[in-house]
Amino acid sequence: MTAQADSTTLAESMAQTNGTERSEGMIRKASMIRAEGVEKSFGQLKVLKGVDISVRKSEVVAIVGASGAGKSTFLQILGTLMTPDKGTVEINGKELSGLTSAKLADFRNREIGFVFQAHHLLPEFTAKENVMMPALIAGESFASASKRALELLEEVGLSGRASHKPSELSGGEQQRVAVARAIMNNPSVLFADEPSGNLDSKTKEEIHGLFFKLREHFGQTILIVTHDTGLAAMCDRALEMKDGNFITIDSSLAF
Repeated sequence: MTAQADSTTLAESMAQTNGTERSEGMIRKASMIRAEGVEKSFGQLKVLKGVDISVRKSEVVAIVGASGAGKSTFLQILGTLMTPDKGTVEINGKELSGLTSAKLADFRNREIGFVFQAHHLLPEFTAKENVMMPALIAGESFASASKRALELLEEVGLSGRASHKPSELSGGEQQRVAVARAIMNNPSVLFADEPSGNLDSKTKEEIHGLFFKLREHFGQTILIVTHDTGLAAMCDRALEMKDGNFITIDSSLAF
């Protein structure tokens, strides 16, 4: 082979490599949530077996699958509530494994919102006060937090219930307060674990619609663990987990 041919072959190889690196870089930059090779065991039971996921900014993705498949464990790891045995997790461009507990807690409060099946509202506080909590923890002034809490309660249709305590609210109203609290600090990501599991059919539909309204108004990236096929069908994508890994292909990981 001539020197010119060698040079041409090397140039083509470098161009292909650079093109691949640019593609990977663009995908990473576009990903709001990214995890690779996540593993988690409890004793001898391996719950997660090298799970990968990539979720783009403002995308709404459902994770479905039978109970015990590892969905909630994976969501808790993505949400920094649990650490993986192996693998990496990146949220909004920040790789989380190297953060101290204090920095991780601060990151979680600023960048991540949570909605669970149970609303976890503090019973002694009003709806407005519950919504204010994340902002007060973050050091925001009471006046500023109060103003935003009222705006969010109006956003979720509860402007007239701000002074009511959780015991004075219906199940659907309690969950709406929980959603408002979850986005109080305008997080980049919202994680929801069976958010409508305890609600009747009509209220479920209202809560499901609320997630997409929030995406439209605030641009949040939303990842939802659910058994509800109707909610999963509304999402941009649905990934099925079985025996600790996804059995549907996450096409956004294909470089």
